Amino acid sequence: MHLNDIAKEIRKTIIATANKSKSPHVGSALSCVDILTTLYFETLKLDPWEERDIFILSKGHAALSLYCVLSRRGIIDKRLLDGYYQNNGTLPAHLDRFTAKGIEVSAGSLGHGFNIGLGIAFGFKKKKENRKVYVLIGDGESQEGSIWEGALFASKLGIDNFTAIMDYNNLQGYGRPNEICSFEPVADKWKAFGWDVYQVDGHNFAEISHALQQPNHQKPKIIIAKTTKGKGVSYMENELKWHYFIVTDELRDKAILELGN
Repeated sequence: MHLNDIAKEIRKTIIATANKSKSPHVGSALSCVDILTTLYFETLKLDPWEERDIFILSKGHAALSLYCVLSRRGIIDKRLLDGYYQNNGTLPAHLDRFTAKGIEVSAGSLGHGFNIGLGIAFGFKKKKENRKVYVLIGDGESQEGSIWEGALFASKLGIDNFTAIMDYNNLQGYGRPNEICSFEPVADKWKAFGWDVYQVDGHNFAEISHALQQPNHQKPKIIIAKTTKGKGVSYMENELKWHYFIVTDELRDKAILELGN
């Protein structure tokens, strides 16, 4: 099955699960589906599991996207999705590593996963293990000082088994990043911090895959992926309200029909 078809299935599952759970952050989950699909169905080394590459979702508001990808990949039982965002349920709104296989860290809502991932990657290098670490961060998340402390740490120590991907959907909780705390020119900043930098269309599988496959030149790598919040559902795309709005039955049916076509 083509990556695009897999991604459509995952988006349908996100919509259905968000509807059932009455949970927010649907737009955040939809924007990174193509990135996660490329990682889990093409890039990550997952077998044997004990020697797997590590993926960490630092962009915590998109937890539902990761859960649905893990389910589609067969890493977790799809029945766990029935307990997402429920009291005494199975999968929490923000990641908890004790809840399911494939949830590598308890990262909270934003920022922490990036630096935890750097620590794991550094540990792999020290132990001379041939394993890689990939971390997805958000653009709004990149306003946090902890991100830039980690960026300095990583290049200083030459952590070249680490790749960050920025889900640059140009919307955060209260507006556009450049209206709230601009970090542009973001590519130049990462270059100045000593990273290999690639810029891609975050919904183009070939571009994402190509950037992921590029070798690290004795330094960490970041892929700045331009995406659309709510991607795949026309009435959600590039709409700030879908950071918060709930998917009603009517809107679920409308989205599933659109994704089916």
